[in-house]
Amino acid sequence: MSQVRRFEELVAWQKARVLTRQVYEMIQQGAFAKDYGLRDQIRRAAVSIMSNIAEGHERSSHADFARFLAIAKASCAEVRSQLYIALDIGYISQSKFDDMFRLADEVGRIIGGLKISVEKRKRT
Repeated sequence: MSQVRRFEELVAWQKARVLTRQVYEMIQQGAFAKDYGLRDQIRRAAVSIMSNIAEGHERSSHADFARFLAIAKASCAEVRSQLYIALDIGYISQSKFDDMFRLADEVGRIIGGLKISVEKRKRT
């Protein structure tokens, strides 16, 4: 389907993997670890990013891949939104928020660029 043979080669997936690992590390700390609702939601959103990139890449069409990338990008927004909640209720410091937000934003931008590229291919 693309020049990249395996989803593991995609920078978007690689960065999403880093973000997911950092989310898992973050939610094991302090009060965050005991807030099952927020903890589980941000974890599911981060996992969704990686999973949708991988699943979309393995689909048989550029249109499917682009659709799954849109879902992955939306999950990045969900992670960013939940980071605000974690900051506002004191689960993470401003410094931790800034680092995590920057990474989630970067992942979202990379996915957005990949989606544009895939959409161009589906038109040709």
